[in-house]
Amino acid sequence: MGKLRDKKPALILVDIQKGFLDDAYWGGNRNNKDAEKICARLLEKWRELELPVFHVRHSSANPDSRLHESHPGFQFSDEVLPHSGESVITKKVNSAFIGTDLKEKLDAQHIQTLVIAGITTNHCVSTTARMAGNFGYETYVISDATAAFDRIGINGEKYDSELIHLTALANLNGEFATVWDSGKLLLELQ
Repeated sequence: MGKLRDKKPALILVDIQKGFLDDAYWGGNRNNKDAEKICARLLEKWRELELPVFHVRHSSANPDSRLHESHPGFQFSDEVLPHSGESVITKKVNSAFIGTDLKEKLDAQHIQTLVIAGITTNHCVSTTARMAGNFGYETYVISDATAAFDRIGINGEKYDSELIHLTALANLNGEFATVWDSGKLLLELQ
């Protein structure tokens, strides 16, 4: 026990923004409605242990998007507002590594272990985790601190958000990251 904490893991909170509260805009039927609350618990633990935190937000180029900087949805959700001294990374694509200085900041702090949570499981969380794994970081994705929405398939069929969520996690686990739930993570931090 305590092994994970000794690695000085960084918590990467991906796109936990108010815009994702507009369920219908993103496809509806969001699973895991408590993801933000669980992310808040993780953030509280990271702050208690004085471990590094990175808040990532998406800045859409589409002025009609809920994540455009002119829209109230661009703001971080109230549960996970950054504190002074915590890094804020603004990205324009799915990966938190592309077009940002995230990797440089991680490397400057000699961080090699990442814990990733946020929204959505199958988009920005997955893309960021895949790149983290490809860069060689020891990467963890927290299953109950992520969420997805229903998706429409290439033939018009509807895929349930829980299926999307679980499939995205299955694609990451053992290949790009280790998938844990928050209970397992918090136990490993003791």
